[in-house]
Amino acid sequence: MRRIHNREKEQFKKLFEQENIDNFEDRFKILEVFLETERHLVTSELVQLLDEKGYRFSTDFVRDTMKLMCRFGFARKMRFNNGQVRYEHRHLGQHHDHMICTKCRNIFEFENEELENLQSQIAADYNFHMLRHKMEIYGICSKCLKDRVQLMSLVNAKQGERLEIKDFIGGATARMRLLSMGLRIGDKIDVVTNLNRGQLVVAIDYKRYALGRGLAKKILVEPIRG
Repeated sequence: MRRIHNREKEQFKKLFEQENIDNFEDRFKILEVFLETERHLVTSELVQLLDEKGYRFSTDFVRDTMKLMCRFGFARKMRFNNGQVRYEHRHLGQHHDHMICTKCRNIFEFENEELENLQSQIAADYNFHMLRHKMEIYGICSKCLKDRVQLMSLVNAKQGERLEIKDFIGGATARMRLLSMGLRIGDKIDVVTNLNRGQLVVAIDYKRYALGRGLAKKILVEPIRG
């Protein structure tokens, strides 16, 4: 990786000097600090790393430098799950995909040659000329899964999760209301939407149910493994 980073620095010098980009020395320092981390950084995080190195650059200057680095192919802008803009390295000839934990928000990179070949084959089968692609897998990482309470309220479930209803709480009235809706203990449900506010929507056998958060709190569920 050090050899790749050294190559990136040399190309950075050549391109930025060739294009007469201003404040070259300061921008080069930003590149060096950016290459030192494997994290996917928002601008404020990069500013903090630079500050820790003793470099005092404004947020606007760092953001402008990152835009230039994206323009010349040294960085790539990513926006996971419609969140903040994050920057990652863009090394020529390398491609990777991402797994994003919806609980801790950590981002994990992975490479799979078999998957890459399969995507190319699928594009060819449809006579489609693929220019670029990305894969983002959302779920819960092993650490968060280990730390998670197995039996939980439905209101705490993550969007996209598959669960089994284990019990109803809240008394006879709540139980009868849930049963009248068609929900039963032992049902396998998919969380269609849960925006942490307002109603959440679940599905059972392709049928959708909209639940208020108060009612969802009375449904105890357990994640289905595999």
